[in-house]
Amino acid sequence: MGLDHSTVESYLARIGTTWPKATDEHTLRTIQERHVLSVPFENVDCFLRRPLRLGEGAVEKIARQHRGGGCYELNSALGLLLESLGYPVTIMAARVYHGDVLMPPMRHLVLRVDAPTPYLVDVGFGFGQDRNSLLPLRFDEREPQHDPFGTYQLADAPSGDVDVLREGRPLYRIERHPRAVEDFEHTLWWFHTARESPMLQALFCVLPMRDGRASLKNDSFVLLKNGERMCEQLEGVGQVRKALSEFFSIEVDAIPDFMRGPEVLGAAMAVAVEESTGHAE
Repeated sequence: MGLDHSTVESYLARIGTTWPKATDEHTLRTIQERHVLSVPFENVDCFLRRPLRLGEGAVEKIARQHRGGGCYELNSALGLLLESLGYPVTIMAARVYHGDVLMPPMRHLVLRVDAPTPYLVDVGFGFGQDRNSLLPLRFDEREPQHDPFGTYQLADAPSGDVDVLREGRPLYRIERHPRAVEDFEHTLWWFHTARESPMLQALFCVLPMRDGRASLKNDSFVLLKNGERMCEQLEGVGQVRKALSEFFSIEVDAIPDFMRGPEVLGAAMAVAVEESTGHAE
């Protein structure tokens, strides 16, 4: 089921574009590029004791609350937007590489979008060099694909899976068979509560720009712009809130769990999820 007209317009306005005239490759490239440059990859809600949402809940967060999110949120929301515009969208799961080692299944959510050529669409992966492309990648292409964020390549893997590499370094392995967004609910519980969860290791917020990148990790802020790097050690939660507002347009009154460790965060998030759903996982 697609989004209503008003929500689609709000989402498109959020990423700085308007209702497209055609559902073609050019429009898909524009939407992914605008999404990457407008919606930060961030986990602030984990430090506010707010459960992360999938699908329509993520759309509300991005389009109406002017927020970002993790891969589950960003890609599931974008999938709904693209479906509502008329694109055939397939949700797929991926296993993330840690060095040369593949992590367990379902740790990443990506999209295959037919425009009508099949494309890999991903607007929510990683930091620094290990990050998603700015533009969609041809899903049926096995030669290197040059992107403003680097050279990417899709490679056939065992069992019909597909590896995604950046500059020759493997990022994740995609399972080809379709998934429903509900399939990720149990793994979302792991992201909320496990001490190993990447969402609980540190507060982060990353937003690429055409000429650089703004990134926040706990109380460390880095701005890369026109080849110059500016680093600032922030003093206290007040300056962190100010950085979130000035550079990422994220407004929060307080960050109750700022600088707390993953075990404390995981316990707090478990309670928050139970309260929001009315039952434990």
